[in-house]
Amino acid sequence: MFNRTKDLKLSIIKQIELRASKYTDVVSLAQGIPNFDTPQSIKGRVENALRRGAVAKYSLSPGLPELREQIEISLARENMFYDWEKEILVTAGSIEGITATILAITEPGDEIIIPEPTYTSYREVIILAGCQPVFVPLDEERGWAFDLEKYEKAITPKTKAIFYCNPNNPTGTIYSKEQLLGLAELAKKHNLFLISDEVYKDFIYTNNKERIFSLAEIPELRKKVIRIFSFSKAYALTGWRVGYVHSDESIIKEIVKVHDCLVTCAPTISQYAALGALEMGDSDLEYFTKEFQKRRDLICDRLDNLGHVFSYVRPNSAYYVFPKINAQYLEGKKDPSWDFALEILDKAQVAVVPGFAFGPNGEGHLRISFGRSEDDINKAFDRLDRYFK
Repeated sequence: MFNRTKDLKLSIIKQIELRASKYTDVVSLAQGIPNFDTPQSIKGRVENALRRGAVAKYSLSPGLPELREQIEISLARENMFYDWEKEILVTAGSIEGITATILAITEPGDEIIIPEPTYTSYREVIILAGCQPVFVPLDEERGWAFDLEKYEKAITPKTKAIFYCNPNNPTGTIYSKEQLLGLAELAKKHNLFLISDEVYKDFIYTNNKERIFSLAEIPELRKKVIRIFSFSKAYALTGWRVGYVHSDESIIKEIVKVHDCLVTCAPTISQYAALGALEMGDSDLEYFTKEFQKRRDLICDRLDNLGHVFSYVRPNSAYYVFPKINAQYLEGKKDPSWDFALEILDKAQVAVVPGFAFGPNGEGHLRISFGRSEDDINKAFDRLDRYFK
């Protein structure tokens, strides 16, 4: 009866949070929610729109013109040049943009290559579209880097796209320009789309602080690259559900059709929040980034103290670390990372996400969020220290 949904699964992240909610004193480092409130400057922009009665009606399906104009300006600052009228679509968060994109560009039976470990919901969207996810492992020994030979071997006549997030969720990896250009060559050679989810692009913890390179900067790739962004993480707007997609006009005009079927338009009130973020959110974004870097350093220090339990690659972006669980702690476990995550949830009341949720190559790992407060991080690791002592 439910053929379209029979192979879909509720996100493992949501399953962990639901289980954690049964404990009265749990500390959750699971779901990727920043602990910050929406900045006052953004709230003020929304309050002004409310007073003017501007939020009670639908916007145009592609989004408020003034917001799309601001997105065009912000993209141009990052060397990406797209027409706000024809090539920028405001969405109800990044996942709606991803869903509309995949439904628009694929046909049932197509294959989409995904570097993994990667964000859990990508698989479900691909399955929903009647397509097949093809997982290609990242190389943990090289800091979770692409192995381009493996990508080429994974391409078949059914392959329609390569879909990746940069920076990576859950590893916090920033892919180099060289690696991305290698993907671009494969896309040109095999006539593939490149779907790039760049939700965490603003959080950079490397010494040089250079902005993240995007293939959307290359004019000759504009009919290959579909780039997705969300305001959720960068501006503490997770509950507002607003993001955008941009690509060549020939692609966006097809994605808009699906977007209109799914949601009509992104919530108008949330579009004014996004407008406030672009107009006045730079100082807040800078503050959030500094705070997340401090928390990254804190959580790595705490992991170092549990070196007999975990090893890890230090993340340079996002707000996750993806430690590998030492083998002795997985012995005898039927579903290693899932059983381990439930063990520390049930016995230490600390919620984290099992690595298998992010693809086969994530098995044996955990995703731990440092988007939460320093107090929560310390409280969680105090419990883990006691449990593993």
